[in-house]
Amino acid sequence: MGAYPHADPDVGLDFPHRHGSRGWFFSPDRSLGSTSLFEFQIIRSRWHVPTQVLGTCLAIVGYILGHKHKGRQFEHTAHASFAPILGFTLFAQIVLGVYLRLHIERGFLGTIRRGLVFAHGFIGKAMPIMIWVQFVFGGIAALGFCRGDHLGQCLAHFIMGSAFIAYGIILTIALLVGQLWIKRTGRSQEFFDSCVIAAWGCVNTFTEHRWGGPWVKNDLQHTSMGIIWWCAGLVGIWLSRTRDGRPKRNVIPGIVIMLTGYAMSGHPQELHLSTMVHAFFGYTLMLAGLTRIIEISFVLKDRATLSPDGNDPNSFQYIPIFLLYASGFLFAGATEEQMALLSRANVTHVSYMLILYSIAFILFLFVNVLIHIYASQTFPPDSQKPGRAQGRRRNQKVENDEENASWPHTGSQANGSASRGTSILGPRSERQHLRDAQEFELDALISGDEEDSQEERDEKLRTRKNHERGGPREEGSESSGPSVREEGRVRL
Repeated sequence: MGAYPHADPDVGLDFPHRHGSRGWFFSPDRSLGSTSLFEFQIIRSRWHVPTQVLGTCLAIVGYILGHKHKGRQFEHTAHASFAPILGFTLFAQIVLGVYLRLHIERGFLGTIRRGLVFAHGFIGKAMPIMIWVQFVFGGIAALGFCRGDHLGQCLAHFIMGSAFIAYGIILTIALLVGQLWIKRTGRSQEFFDSCVIAAWGCVNTFTEHRWGGPWVKNDLQHTSMGIIWWCAGLVGIWLSRTRDGRPKRNVIPGIVIMLTGYAMSGHPQELHLSTMVHAFFGYTLMLAGLTRIIEISFVLKDRATLSPDGNDPNSFQYIPIFLLYASGFLFAGATEEQMALLSRANVTHVSYMLILYSIAFILFLFVNVLIHIYASQTFPPDSQKPGRAQGRRRNQKVENDEENASWPHTGSQANGSASRGTSILGPRSERQHLRDAQEFELDALISGDEEDSQEERDEKLRTRKNHERGGPREEGSESSGPSVREEGRVRL
C-alpha cells in the first residue's frame, strides 16, 4: 500500500489540512479550465478563444500550486507520470489554436491546415477523458492505493466503474442531441451497444483469469460474466435489424445489464461493508437494466424517439441513464482498500451510498448543462434566427398568394378579407366533398335519364361540365378552356 509522511497509522488517510489551501486549489481550477476548453471548442462559439486563454491560465496556476505547495511529498505515481503527457497535450492544443487563429492558408502550413484542424478538434474532444483519468490517478496517489497485490482489483474497479459512467454520458448525449446522427447511420442504438458489449465480453473472458494458473477467488464468476457478455452481444447485433434491413430496437443490452447486476449483488466479499456496497451496486445495475427494457418496450414501443427530431424525450428515459452514473460511482468506490479505510473509520454503507449517489447527481447535472449549452448554440430555435424566420414568413406569403390566385374569389376575398385556402365554396375539404357530390349526380344523370333524347342528354352533360369547369378544382391541373382566374374576373 505504501506509507507516506503524516499518514494516520490507524486509518491510513492523510487528511486535507496537511496539504494546505494552495494544494486544494490545484484540482478544481484545472477541471474548470479543461471543461471550458472542451465545451466552447465544440460549439465554435465566439467565447472559444477567450475561454481557452482563461482555461490555460488556470491550468498553469494549478500546476504551479500542485508542485510548489511545500506540503506532503509523494513517491513516483501514475499521476506524476501522466502529468507531462497532459501538459504536452494542452501545449499542443494552444499552439494549434494560435495557428488556426492566424488563418494561414498559403504555403506548407496552408497545405496541412485541414489535418491540423482535425488534430485541434480531436485533442479538444479527448481532453475530458484525459482529465478524468488524471483525476482518478490523483485520488489514488493521494490515498496511496493500488500498490502491490491490490493493483489488479483496483484497475478492474476503476476501469469498469469509469466505463459505466462513460456509458451513461454517451446515452445522455444520444438522448438529447444524437438521435439525428443515429438515424443517419441507418442502425439502431442497440447495435452500437451490443457491439461494445460483445467486444468487452471477449476481453473479460481472457483477462479475468491467469490461464495456466489455479482458479482463485472470483475468477470463475468474472470469466463467466465475460462469456455471457459476448454471447448476448452477438444476439443483440443480430436482432438490431429487421428482415428487410431496417434498424430495429431490442432489449438485449438491458437484459445483459440486469444479469450483470444480479451477479454483482451476490459477489462474495471479506468485509460486511464491501458486501453491502457490492449488493447495492448490483441492485442499481439491475434497476438500470429493467428501466431500459421498460423504456424501449412500453415508453418508446420500439421506436427510436417519441418526437420526429428527438428533442423532446420522455422524463422516464432519464432514469436508466442516471442509474448508470450511480452504478459506475458505486463500483469505482468499492475497492478493497477503500472498503478497509471506511470500515476502520466506522462509515456505514448507507452513508457511503448516499454520498456516491450525490456525486452521481452532480455529474448528471453537469453533463446536462454542457449538452444544453452545446445544443442551444448549435441548434438555436427558429425564433432566434431572424434570417430564417423572415424567409419562412416570406415563403408563407408566397404560398398564400399562389393559393388565393388558384381559386375564384368573391368580392370580399378580392379585398383581402378571405383566409388562406378559402374560396366561394369554402375550405379545401368542403370543396372536395362538393366536387365528389357533383360527380355522383352527374353519373346518376347520365345513367338514369334514359327517357330524354340524345340531344337533351348531350346538352345536360355540356351544362354540367361547364359548371364543373367554373367551380373548384385541384391546384396545378390544366384545362383547355379559360383559366379559373380569368373566369373569376368575368364573374366579378
